[in-house]
Amino acid sequence: MAGRLSTGVSVLDRQLDGGIPPGSIVLLAADPASQSELFLYELTAVRATLYLTTIRSDQAIRDAIDRAPGHVGDPTVRDVGGNAPLDTANRFVRDLPEGANLVIDVVDALEETEPARYRQFLNELQTHMVNTGGLAIVHGMKQESEPRNRSYTKHMSDVVFDLRTKIDGSEIENRLAVPKFRGGHPPEETIKLRLGERVTVDTSRDIA
Repeated sequence: MAGRLSTGVSVLDRQLDGGIPPGSIVLLAADPASQSELFLYELTAVRATLYLTTIRSDQAIRDAIDRAPGHVGDPTVRDVGGNAPLDTANRFVRDLPEGANLVIDVVDALEETEPARYRQFLNELQTHMVNTGGLAIVHGMKQESEPRNRSYTKHMSDVVFDLRTKIDGSEIENRLAVPKFRGGHPPEETIKLRLGERVTVDTSRDIA
């Protein structure tokens, strides 16, 4: 579909009729012990990207992207995990240029702030992404006890990617569900993925 923005993963773009509408916020929810970061790294190759990190240092992110075997870009990386992560992130978001990607990895630290302030942050983020025609991907860790404002993130996000990783015998299985796609048609079935050097589709047949 014309006007869609690429996720950096061709298989996802095909499943989503060409990609994601400009101005969207995407939540990538995944287990901490998964290869979900590959999605973020490959996104940096598509457009200019501001990568905000809240847990790992900015140098650790740069080193990880440099070591990534797939196709990656050269994002601007900033560590916002200090004493006021929401305020710091908001300052960077306001300066995001036209048509750029924004990655927040991980959003959990921001979700633990006071609900009214986090709600305001999400609304300002959404307005800015619409005005600049960019794409924001927020990476959220799945936990037994979700961050206090994760429901706000899910509701405000235009698209939700739910990566499910499980160990079945000798196999590590990764399946991606898209339970939410505001204004679009999400895939009706989960997508079985291989998360190795790149994010690719696993075309092997399941044996009952």
